[in-house]
Amino acid sequence: MVNVLVVYYSRTGNTRTMGETIADTAHEEGAVVRLKEVANASNDDLVWADGIVIGSPVYFGLPASEIKKFVEDSISVRRQLENKVGAAFVSSGHRAGGRETTIMALLQAFIVHGMVVCGDPISCGGHFGAVATGAPDDQASQECRGLAKKVVMLATKLQSG
Repeated sequence: MVNVLVVYYSRTGNTRTMGETIADTAHEEGAVVRLKEVANASNDDLVWADGIVIGSPVYFGLPASEIKKFVEDSISVRRQLENKVGAAFVSSGHRAGGRETTIMALLQAFIVHGMVVCGDPISCGGHFGAVATGAPDDQASQECRGLAKKVVMLATKLQSG
């Protein structure tokens, strides 16, 4: 059984809804799940997890400052995150509002930590992660479910060696 941490920041509730879908699906896939608003997440949660999924709204083409601070603070557990699975999801107010640049910023942080980045254009719906414009629609929800399934599958494979 793998541990999956889903961390998000959400001002309007859209990113939270995506995080809840990811957490519910990961649980259905057999993972032990911690769903946390970023203000309640810690480095201990990162170390506990086999798979880490971080979600943020898009602000000026980048993650919210609350998410950015959480990522920056994770430097103290950097070596302990190697070979864990990392994935990202974002919501934006506009379809061209910087969704890919925001996801890439999160994926870059995972790479710095030596993590295995989860990306799959077929089962997850997007090349880099799950995205929503405004409130998550059916497509965004499908992407969230696909992303959760992929994270659990990869974390399970990595755990079993």
